[in-house]
Amino acid sequence: MFKAIYLTKSEDGKTLAQIKDMNLTELPLVDGGVTVDIEFSTINFKDGLAITGKSPVVRKFPMVPGIDFCGKVQESKNANWKVGDEVILNGWGVGESHWGGLSQVARVSGDWLIAKPQALSSQECMSIGTAGYTAMLCVLALERNGVHPDSGEILVTGASGGVGSFAISILSALGYQVVASTGKKDEYAFLIDLGAKEVIERSLLSEAGKPLQKERWAGVVDTVGSHTLANACASTKYGGVVTACGLAGGMDLPLTVAPFILRGVSLIGVDSVMASKAVRENAWARLAKDLKPSVISQIAKVVSLRDAINVAEDILKGSIKGRVVVNVNQ
Repeated sequence: MFKAIYLTKSEDGKTLAQIKDMNLTELPLVDGGVTVDIEFSTINFKDGLAITGKSPVVRKFPMVPGIDFCGKVQESKNANWKVGDEVILNGWGVGESHWGGLSQVARVSGDWLIAKPQALSSQECMSIGTAGYTAMLCVLALERNGVHPDSGEILVTGASGGVGSFAISILSALGYQVVASTGKKDEYAFLIDLGAKEVIERSLLSEAGKPLQKERWAGVVDTVGSHTLANACASTKYGGVVTACGLAGGMDLPLTVAPFILRGVSLIGVDSVMASKAVRENAWARLAKDLKPSVISQIAKVVSLRDAINVAEDILKGSIKGRVVVNVNQ
């Protein structure tokens, strides 16, 4: 028997979340499946939407939410994994269309797993989680497209969230000049401690702006979308690079082609869900190398599996800073 957060839908269409005692026989069957004893998972923005039902993230019910986890292989029908291997999963539709990580046990395709970096503990891996992994994908995209520490200022939007927090820490450790954007004035000191050289008010970017604005940013890590992303593109320097990985402010993108055809700005979409194994392994290797343990613990806090249901509401309200790790065995 094991415990999991279990989502069902009521007759009137509401999502119901509960802690349920479950049996291994209830886990979905998967070709080449690997059964993992989970040690830590996390609560991400998408998990908050799934648990509260405030957006149709869950594709089918019942569902166990949780888009990432870290643990040890209990049983394997995949030649790449053996009992006792320490593994990480991020994305692949887990927690949306396939039972996920807010559980003490999961069964997933072995092709979705990568090996846990030896330099990181299971708790550290989930303190980083999908948020830190996505932040690193953004940093790698900036590097790949020619943005370097001497290129100029890098804007990070949604800076007090999980992706934003890790992006600031990674970029500053690599020598970049980071400017953080947030609507939470009480988090300014936290962001400066992470490595931001300056913090600006979210409202400077969140309202409708001119198609072209004063050039400032050599690169951008945007987690917000909508007007914030549009204004970031409009104020990026000639030849600069904007990476987009989130939609906390909305899915719309009210901009013109001006930044792209007059300044040669590049807008790079960053997806963490379906990235190849090689891309994932590279990102996690860099995370193990570039992130200091003190920073990881500074950004994350740990809650129990039962507490995770309430935290989902707080995530959506924007009242959580950094990362929330879930010890599924508490």
